[in-house]
Amino acid sequence: MGKMNVDLCGITLDNPVIPASGTFGYGYEFAELYDINVLGTFSFKGTTKDPRFGNPTPRIAECSSGMINAVGLQNPGVEKVISEELPKLKKCFNKKVMANVSGFSVEDYAYTCEKLDACEQVGWLEVNVSCPNVHGGGMSFGTDPSAAAEVTRAVKKVTTKPVIVKLSPNVTDIVSIAKACEDAGADGISLINTMLGMRIDLRTRKPVIANKMGGFSGKAIFPVAVRMVYQVANAVSVPVIGMGGVSCAEDVVEMMLAGATAVEVGAANLVDPFVCKNIVEELPKVMEKYKIENLKDIIGGVN
Repeated sequence: MGKMNVDLCGITLDNPVIPASGTFGYGYEFAELYDINVLGTFSFKGTTKDPRFGNPTPRIAECSSGMINAVGLQNPGVEKVISEELPKLKKCFNKKVMANVSGFSVEDYAYTCEKLDACEQVGWLEVNVSCPNVHGGGMSFGTDPSAAAEVTRAVKKVTTKPVIVKLSPNVTDIVSIAKACEDAGADGISLINTMLGMRIDLRTRKPVIANKMGGFSGKAIFPVAVRMVYQVANAVSVPVIGMGGVSCAEDVVEMMLAGATAVEVGAANLVDPFVCKNIVEELPKVMEKYKIENLKDIIGGVN
């Protein structure tokens, strides 16, 4: 069997498969279905400083090759995540977990990251800069290189663990933002987050989602994700985590050829809760098919 382990910011993963934030809860829900220790790790539900109820319903819309969601970062807040969610996870997951952090100000990000950085279970901090900056007119931190860099610097000042900045694809130049984060001290980059989408109900002539627009994810965005991962991986020297429309082991290999060190699986978890387990099991066969002895060797290996 080929070697599937990869190194992500100094921590070894048994394999590169990582369920993406927002599609895997806090892990223990999926542990009722299978042993989640087969995963490389997973990124838990986006966590904010304060509890959030989320956006009004309806907040999910189906599409022919994906879905649109506007859940709105519903979570119990960082204090309860640390006191309630992580202890539950510890009973069923014996690896380091990736903490996904969101915020609406630079201070929010720093506060939440500092709290989670102190947790022994947390291996990496995945900082989602796709959130609206409440002090900057509502524009996402991730659409402006200087704003993304400011968040990165603030988080790095109060943490000791690897900081991986998660970028939005809803920009003209993804590379400039990735480089700004790297220059500000980011230990890794993950991309892409959801694209911006919308559906309209023909009967009511109103948007399907109460929020009007939401994050578009699923198989349809895979080529865009591969392109952006390729561009960023060729522009930065830190590890890149690729995601966006990944649904099978061959997609994982394609993402790694584009330059990803590890690969997150998002919307596919909502269609098939066993998809990540299946991908881990399929990888050795796919490696054999394409004559890959060690997954590390194919990172950025596109000709």
